[in-house]
Amino acid sequence: MPTPDQAPYLPPATQPVRGGVWVIHLALPLLGLWLLLAQPDINIVWQHNPSHFWMILAVAGISVVLGFLVSETSRQRQDARLFLVSMVFLSSAGFLFLHGLATPKIILPAGSVGFDLDHQVGLSIAAVFAFASALPLGERAAKAVLEAQSAIRAVLVAFMMLWGVASLVPGLTPLSAPPEISPIDWLMWVSVPGLVLFTAASVMMFLLHRRRPSAMLVSLLTAYALLAEAMIAGMSQLNWHLSWWEWHILLTLAFVFVAYSAYLQFRREGSSAGLFDSVALSGTVARIRRDYDQALEEMVEHVRRGEPLAAARLSGKFRLNEGQVAVLDRAGEALAHERELSQRLSALVEVSAQTRIGLPEDELLTASLDRARQAYGDVKIALVSGGKTQVGSREYQFKDGNPIRRDGLLAFPLTVKGNLAGVLEVPVGGTRQDEALAATLAGQLSISLENARLYRELDTLFHQYMSPDVAHALLADPSQAELGGQLKELTALFADLKGFTTFSEKVSPGEIVEMLNRYHTAAVPCILNNGGTIVQFVGDALLALFNAPATQAGHAHAACRAALAMQRAAAEVAEEMSWKREDGIEWPTFRVGVNTGPALVGNIGSPELRGFNAMGDCVNVAARLQGIAEPGTVVIGETTLRQLGDGVKVKPLGPLSLKGKEELVTAYVLTDLQ
Repeated sequence: MPTPDQAPYLPPATQPVRGGVWVIHLALPLLGLWLLLAQPDINIVWQHNPSHFWMILAVAGISVVLGFLVSETSRQRQDARLFLVSMVFLSSAGFLFLHGLATPKIILPAGSVGFDLDHQVGLSIAAVFAFASALPLGERAAKAVLEAQSAIRAVLVAFMMLWGVASLVPGLTPLSAPPEISPIDWLMWVSVPGLVLFTAASVMMFLLHRRRPSAMLVSLLTAYALLAEAMIAGMSQLNWHLSWWEWHILLTLAFVFVAYSAYLQFRREGSSAGLFDSVALSGTVARIRRDYDQALEEMVEHVRRGEPLAAARLSGKFRLNEGQVAVLDRAGEALAHERELSQRLSALVEVSAQTRIGLPEDELLTASLDRARQAYGDVKIALVSGGKTQVGSREYQFKDGNPIRRDGLLAFPLTVKGNLAGVLEVPVGGTRQDEALAATLAGQLSISLENARLYRELDTLFHQYMSPDVAHALLADPSQAELGGQLKELTALFADLKGFTTFSEKVSPGEIVEMLNRYHTAAVPCILNNGGTIVQFVGDALLALFNAPATQAGHAHAACRAALAMQRAAAEVAEEMSWKREDGIEWPTFRVGVNTGPALVGNIGSPELRGFNAMGDCVNVAARLQGIAEPGTVVIGETTLRQLGDGVKVKPLGPLSLKGKEELVTAYVLTDLQ
């Protein structure tokens, strides 16, 4: 059993108490009919021809008005169900009118057979339309009904006209003959199909109401139920008895009930537009909702552009009254402000996300300005220049960091480390949150600007003393600077300058520094461009790692490619400087050793001073290979060669005995690499 909080929702008319009351109201007329027929002494005769005529005329008039209202809605919405519902009212009204004209002493002196049959025939035809209106018509069926609506109306009108002539012209047909004294036996049986159709229509309308709760649907299914009871009451054929008058009252209640519901809805909404929309087919209801959503979007856009009475532009399309236009204008304005607030909050989030490691200041401001303008309008940013804070011809001097309001604009100071760095100029908005949001935007831009400058300083400082990979890793995650390491396969590249000592003895210290800087300026890009990480410079030597700290596919191949590029770049530097020098002093030449294997990689040192490095046999062998290399060559280990694959050219050096190694090491001179 579901708990009260979990109990399924029921529309008002189907809640147990209200549903029970509703069923009792429908059952009372049948109970009254049974009492009148079971007690002939109370089923008295009351014949008053004028009362009957005017009553029928009034009921028929109500039904005609309802029929035309629903028909007009059907035309506007292009809905087949509404057309069929309108035909229920119009067919009932037509035959009721003919029944009223056949009242004795109105046209015919004593009535006619048609007088006895009009209401049952009319209700039987209405039952067919009622049953069809309750069906869940698909798109193709609905289209077929709409295409045939003119023909359906024409056939109904023609039939009513023929029936009227046949029953009202004296002596023309048996229908215009005086009424029979005894009841018509077959009339009861021909009324049964109409009764079944009305009952089925009521049930289907009830099921539709459960899926789509609506007061108008309740009114309609009640009307169908009352029309079915009117057919039951009319089967007795006891003309002018109270039981005979009962079906007239039931007809009146059926149409008045729908008319009163429409009136209440009209009073509540102030317009006839949409009175019967809830009765329409599901496809029509979905289309109406899409139209209203589109209209609301259009109205919001008008409001956002500052156009007055935006909803009034839509009043003609949807037949809105002045009250509805005013309400929609207020709702649209509130929705526009809500969307504007949401967009500005979203812009704040995105502006804060613009602060990324390595993003230059000008790019940061450009991206932030573009996003802010989408939400805040014509936003402008100006940085302090020449000691002035100026946007165009407007110069700002802030006091105590308070914003300045001028010419419909709000100017906020941008600060870096508490000092004025620029100004943010924002158009004054229309909501009370605008100034607070603009102040928040200024604060966020100040933080972003300060972070960008801080990152630029750190980036410049770090990149001058360590590899870009290490610098980026430390900026993104300072915890990586903690002492410790991990075992990882890598390729180590060792390089130094052969002849450096001889060169140093013959030149001044300044020339030594110039030579080292020239060589390293040529060599460093070769390593960095191939994904290597330079972990140390020791005099004329350098150590670079590949696949550490950043993971790198094909690291052995990248290291060898970098080594060959270094030798080409160093040869160009040596040739250039030898041509410039006239003293005949020979410049040193790089020799490079490359080896692949496992090594311990991490931060090595003390809590006060540490450095990123690699330790292990792999690195030691690379240093020894560099030591045996001839100037201008690259010597690689066997492990490195195995990872290079095809397209490599080497010269074997055979097994070598290296310092610190008990086992022989096979090495190769690398000459080319595809």
